[in-house]
Amino acid sequence: MTDQQAFAAATARILIEIEAVLFRPEDPFIFTSGRASPVYVDCRKIISFPRARARLMDMAVAQLAETAGSEAFDAVAGGETAGIPFAAWIAERLALPMVYVRKKPKGFGRNAQIEGQFKEGDRVLLVEDLATDGGSKLNFVSALRTAGAEVAHCFVIFSYGIFPESVAMLADEGVDLRGLATWWDVLEVAEREGYLPGDGAAQVRAFLNDPESWSAAHGGKTSADIADGN
Repeated sequence: MTDQQAFAAATARILIEIEAVLFRPEDPFIFTSGRASPVYVDCRKIISFPRARARLMDMAVAQLAETAGSEAFDAVAGGETAGIPFAAWIAERLALPMVYVRKKPKGFGRNAQIEGQFKEGDRVLLVEDLATDGGSKLNFVSALRTAGAEVAHCFVIFSYGIFPESVAMLADEGVDLRGLATWWDVLEVAEREGYLPGDGAAQVRAFLNDPESWSAAHGGKTSADIADGN
């Protein structure tokens, strides 16, 4: 098992233990977008579990050193709002300055979109809690680059791993997306350790293989519905 595989399995187990991931194939979640899903993840719960979050942040720093390099960054940026605590803990471990990026300029005073300070040309790591389709990451990357940062890496605790466009979209902008675990990692641990009785595992696997069709078949919207405003 590689370090990355070990990190993924440990992350999945932690998220299950603290109930940051939930399985409900018999009564699907309906997200704000209208999509139906048998699974739900809330990485914000991590902040309330000191030992779990310390382990996750240690793995995050180890993964970043392995994939990007030990001296790859000059500052760390957290995306409003869920990315801010994780950015703070990672910045502390890396002994780097931290800033945070608003979703949009605050509209008064300095009209700032970025709070904190970094130098022109600094290599900034963007940190978020999770990645689905990658859209919000591009907004944060654009704001940081407009302010003079170089942004080539985005780190998340959890990446859905079922929307390849999220990786491709960021790659097209020169940004490498990395995460500790995906839904595939969580499913492997959940199935092995008996968290999904009956046909629960089969339902989750069907969703992960084809989230669009699963959503449509369970009363949710597809990407086409959302794009059309239906």
